[in-house]
Amino acid sequence: MTEYHKPVMLAESVEALNVRPDGIYVDLTFGGGGHAKEILRRIDKGHLYAFDQDSDTLANAEKFEDRSFTFIKANFRYLTKYLKVHDVAQVDGILGDLGISSHQIDEITRGFSTRMDGLLDMRMNRDSDYSAFDLVNTIKETDIKIMLSTYGEVRNAGRVAKAICVARANKPIESTGELVKVLERLAPRGKQNKFFAQVFQAIRIGVNDEMNTLRDVLEQSAAVMKKGGIIAIMSYHSLEDRMVKNFFNKGKIHGDVEKDIYGNVYRPFKPLNRKPITASVEEIASNKRARSAKLRVAEKL
Repeated sequence: MTEYHKPVMLAESVEALNVRPDGIYVDLTFGGGGHAKEILRRIDKGHLYAFDQDSDTLANAEKFEDRSFTFIKANFRYLTKYLKVHDVAQVDGILGDLGISSHQIDEITRGFSTRMDGLLDMRMNRDSDYSAFDLVNTIKETDIKIMLSTYGEVRNAGRVAKAICVARANKPIESTGELVKVLERLAPRGKQNKFFAQVFQAIRIGVNDEMNTLRDVLEQSAAVMKKGGIIAIMSYHSLEDRMVKNFFNKGKIHGDVEKDIYGNVYRPFKPLNRKPITASVEEIASNKRARSAKLRVAEKL
């Protein structure tokens, strides 16, 4: 399973859940099953429900023969819906390891990598009809600019959007290699790889509607979590981390906080760590993906 995806901060994230043997838990991002396996080791009469929308994870799920395990092939934004299907009203803990897996990056046909020339895909759910090819070749220049600026924090987003539209006017941009060629002359000298990664991140988030999906699951988690239950979310870029931090601290993703008549902030969760937990130097040395990981943990009030 570690060949499919090496879990980041495995010990820290599972320890944060404070797993009870008879508890009900949710793994929002099953992937290679690394976190799920560790949670199941601590469960006796409890149960783990694991979500993943990627068909490639089915083979990993089939290796789990534990009666305490149920795999749900679906986007975690439908958390409440599928828990109801399984007659689950409330849970004791939720774990989410956001972003893309090592397998998705390494698989050329998925189109997530800036370093390998594959089809312009980037779908986390391969059953979806909407891919990076559709996004890059159809949406308006102004929308590309906003997407690159918002989701990738690309400084020259306007120039990049224009270059993409000029290139696709002659011929559709079909592969990641073709997209990188369009981007090359706009990349800051010495920071090309970071620049390409920012653009690819923005497109990936747009294709998979990741920010709205995260908002949905955070709001639903408050509804299904028992009092005293734990939610642990690991993010890999500032947009996700800011959203998680705001929700844990203020009960809202954006905007002003809600207060009761006594001036107390209404929020469903209480943060258990003021600053995010980060990976150790040793883990980062063995798993570069851990460099940008930030783990935030909160308790249901």
